[in-house]
Amino acid sequence: MYYSDDVIEEVRSRNDIVDVISGYVKLKRQGSSYMGLCPFHSERSPSFSVSPGRQLYYCFGCGAGGNVLTFIMEYENFTFQEALKMLADRAGIPLPEQEYSEEARRQKDLKESVREINKMAAKYFYYMLRSPQGERALKYLTDRGLSDETIRRFGLGYAGQYSDALYRYLKGKKISDQLLRESGLMQVNERQGMYDKFWNRVMFPIMDVNNKVIGFGGRVMGDGKPKYLNSPETVIFDKGRNLYGLNYARTAKKRYMLVCEGYMDVISMHQAGFTNAVASLGTALTSQHAMLLKRYTNEVILTYDSDDAGVRAALRAIPLLKEAGISTKVLHMEPYKDPDEFIKALGTEAFQERIDRAENSFLFEVSVLQKSYDMKDPDGKTRFFQAVAAKIAEFELEIERENYIEAIAGRYQISFEGLRKMVMNVLMQGVPARKIPVRQQQPRPEKEEGTLRSQRMILTWITEYPQLFDSISRYIQPEDFSDELCREVASMLYEQRKKGEINPALIINHFTDVEQQRNAARLFSTAVNVENQRELEKAVQETVYKVMEQAVARKSRELDPTDMKGLQELIEAKRRLPEIRKLHISL
Repeated sequence: MYYSDDVIEEVRSRNDIVDVISGYVKLKRQGSSYMGLCPFHSERSPSFSVSPGRQLYYCFGCGAGGNVLTFIMEYENFTFQEALKMLADRAGIPLPEQEYSEEARRQKDLKESVREINKMAAKYFYYMLRSPQGERALKYLTDRGLSDETIRRFGLGYAGQYSDALYRYLKGKKISDQLLRESGLMQVNERQGMYDKFWNRVMFPIMDVNNKVIGFGGRVMGDGKPKYLNSPETVIFDKGRNLYGLNYARTAKKRYMLVCEGYMDVISMHQAGFTNAVASLGTALTSQHAMLLKRYTNEVILTYDSDDAGVRAALRAIPLLKEAGISTKVLHMEPYKDPDEFIKALGTEAFQERIDRAENSFLFEVSVLQKSYDMKDPDGKTRFFQAVAAKIAEFELEIERENYIEAIAGRYQISFEGLRKMVMNVLMQGVPARKIPVRQQQPRPEKEEGTLRSQRMILTWITEYPQLFDSISRYIQPEDFSDELCREVASMLYEQRKKGEINPALIINHFTDVEQQRNAARLFSTAVNVENQRELEKAVQETVYKVMEQAVARKSRELDPTDMKGLQELIEAKRRLPEIRKLHISL
């Protein structure tokens, strides 16, 4: 649904950012802003700033930032439309009705109905666990060490021993057979007709990131097959695009996610305090899972079982996570099979120590590769190092290759230069380099970073001290910003000024992607360390000079010798540069 800028701005302006964020974060007044602990990463000292004047938030620790809509999108993992609807409801603003085609309306109604059926089923299973019929299932869970609080938190339940119990319950709620078939909770055959997909099983409700039940997993009681059974894919459930436990893990305030194999691993880890654990849903990790994880973290620690199947699963997951731009490590649990066993045997502190010592994924791949070679045989050892050299050569960045050469040389007692020559030989043969995601590439040169910071400082000051606008705009125009985003935002600010206001929160509305909103918010939140107001005024003067000087230099390089008008403008700009040194700045 498309909403006009006027509607979006009305919703945003009617939801004061301090009031909204105070419902999620404890804020304390500090000067003209409010400070608190960032809800998007773990920290002990507050670096999360909320500005009532500019209606923006920004974390100087992790870079999260934006307006009130951005905050709801990030914290609740809502789409732009969902965040707008929530804030509109909060402010009592009716949004224009969305017009649906007949088919779109049918799909929307179907999804809502299936969600409601899943919710009913979850309540039914939860009730059955506490009934006399569920005694065995409840004992299974308590014998696994789960507390009543954990059972409640994850909504665990029991599907009774009769294969039509849920069917009869839902039919009593006047649910049609067609809807029951669409829900994924029923199966049909000629002999039995419609019957329950899940019966005589401990039930694990699967929730999306908004805590809505979208499917179920069931663990059989006894020796029945299969041991674990999952809901089929439905209009609301795609097991390749959802992760068990993500509804809780996304708010765990950890810099990394723990990815494990099954429901019980996730639940036992959450109970032990490792609330950043998730698992795929009866399937291997997919590229869609990796992209979903990337929305919440830049680092994953694989905590798969320590058996051969777990090793294979880790080897399959590593390249998918790397492709998504996620730094990956592997946790070793030997001599125990899974996290549940490890924590029960050695406790949470020992498990945290293993997390802290998790192995770099590339080094893990090499250690697995080593098992394919006889390291006591000189020929086998040589072939192993040749294989390692080929893997190192896949990295595009020289510094990364050098780092891994050094790490491998130290671990496997081979000379640095010897391994380096092997890598260079592979590169000379034209092995294609492994592409590193943009975010992991080397930082920009220091001079370029300084230029960008100066331009951000100008935009921060214009919005924080609107009285500076006239002085700054005499020398700096939007086209003087070399950074594309800075230039775009500056153009909007200058247009706002012509209309008599400067409203950075409104500019954030221009971007619907959360990452773009973060980057735009950063332009209004560049910190400058100064002792007093006089130093700040001097910093403004020097920064204006620097940005204009850089703009003049760039225009000189790019000027077409035949552009006489451009040449005259450049000469005039150079002439005016010394004026900035005499510019009076008053805050």
